[in-house]
Amino acid sequence: MSAIPILLIDDDDALRTALVQSFQLADMPVEPFADGASALARLSAGFDGAVVSDIRMPRMDGIELFRRIAAIDHEIPVILMTGHGDVPMAVSALKAGAFDFIAKPFATDHLIASARRALEMRRLVLDNRRLRAAADDSATGEVLIGETPAMIRLRDNMRQVADADVDILIEGETGTGKELVATLLHRWSRRRGRAFVAINCAALPDAIAEVDLFGQAHSRTTQSGRIARADKGSLFLDEIESSPAWLQGALLRVLEEREILPVGAERPQSVDLRVIAATKPGIETSVAEGRFRADLLYRLDMVRLRIPPLRERRADIPLLFGYLLHQAADQMKRDVPRLGPEARAYLADHDWPGNVRELANFAKRAVLGMQADVPDAGERMALSQQVERFEAAVIRRVLERTSGDARSAMTELELPRKTFYDKLNRHGIEIGDYRK
Repeated sequence: MSAIPILLIDDDDALRTALVQSFQLADMPVEPFADGASALARLSAGFDGAVVSDIRMPRMDGIELFRRIAAIDHEIPVILMTGHGDVPMAVSALKAGAFDFIAKPFATDHLIASARRALEMRRLVLDNRRLRAAADDSATGEVLIGETPAMIRLRDNMRQVADADVDILIEGETGTGKELVATLLHRWSRRRGRAFVAINCAALPDAIAEVDLFGQAHSRTTQSGRIARADKGSLFLDEIESSPAWLQGALLRVLEEREILPVGAERPQSVDLRVIAATKPGIETSVAEGRFRADLLYRLDMVRLRIPPLRERRADIPLLFGYLLHQAADQMKRDVPRLGPEARAYLADHDWPGNVRELANFAKRAVLGMQADVPDAGERMALSQQVERFEAAVIRRVLERTSGDARSAMTELELPRKTFYDKLNRHGIEIGDYRK
């Protein structure tokens, strides 16, 4: 069942009880109130539902309630129920921004349909706000999109340690955004405005790696290395788990002594820098197998931040994909496309092993009109995965056919209510997406 509530306000106990039952039969959660003041206490600018209120009520009538709701957030949809004598008043409220009014006596289906439209509008409003916020952040490069608990916790932890000037180890799979996290840590720290030097430890040219990193000192000339360029700023060591043995030993000295020894120099050179390293999961296995120095890991691992892969935060995928889709459309100077059913199913069912990088590529293909060109991973999937994907596809087709009517879908699928909603949750299917 959707978690988005309808706030129902009516001082008529009998009518309020009957309407609550009607909303519940329509699989729409509802919170009833006998007066407007109680309902107002439930509202905030982030409220993700809609309000249904009678106009004629003691103390605070529906028009005054609408004005107070508009003061909290003028885009919260408000539906007013009114008798024939109050229709001019309701029309005036409609012109002032009320979502709809329903004249009594009314068919309950009419009210339910209006409430569903209001919820859909509110969902779009909040999605657009989040996308605008992400776009505003992108102007400064500060984009780390996600509203799941894992991502909120990650951002909170980043804020806590960003200005602490301690070394940090970022752990995450390919494509999760490790360099983005490192960049944000630098920008949120007291070292912002100074150099941010990124080094991919797995892609260093062997012949000149030492000079490239540590510099070179001769009697006639001195060449500054990349680590020295991070002085007073931040040094980002990407794919640290793939660094060769000689580099691990040299980096240990940098971490412990905060100094470097350029090639050919007689004395070390002090550096003031903050080290942020990134690794794929499993660096402890590399230590156990002797491929990575334990003392280097202990020195790096003062604070560890783990970036969850997309499969662990599926609820973030629609918001993140929406941002990437708009970003790709802006870059290519094209309109934002509508996704077809195959692409939407793939978006929901795919495990995204390439994480955000793979999702961004999918968004670019969609903007180029290649959204129907969905990879067929069926042959590479285990039988259980193929069964799960087939089940999700069947449920989606039935919801398309029934326009998201839960009762009709349960009847056609011959599923009891609890099993039906359990399957929706497991497959990440939002029934509201299929309602007209």
